Amino acid sequence: MSDLPLIPEIIISALLIVGGFFTLVGSIGLIKLDNCMSRLHAPTKASTLGVGSLLMAAMIYSFASGTGSLHEILVMAFLFVTAPITGNFIAKVNLHRLHQTKDMRPAPSDHVWGTYSDK
Repeated sequence: MSDLPLIPEIIISALLIVGGFFTLVGSIGLIKLDNCMSRLHAPTKASTLGVGSLLMAAMIYSFASGTGSLHEILVMAFLFVTAPITGNFIAKVNLHRLHQTKDMRPAPSDHVWGTYSDK
């Protein structure tokens, strides 16, 4: 048994269970979903929440045990910033791979051309 009070142990345990559940759901979704656009949601949504919960549990444990650490906040910040950007780039690549170059419309002439239009 640890030397932590009961309330932090309960919070840490709940965050570990929630984090493990969402990470498991994200991993299963990554394996079971059939196409690339469906697979994007599993790691960018569920696994991000799962890893965030696990990092929160680690941060609460470090502060409750008296060796406070803020490294987990940096890891969460990088995770929450990079996961949506990576998902966006993967989605754009998938949209362009689904259509042949001759089928694609030319890029608009304005400066905001990074969007996909199926008009």
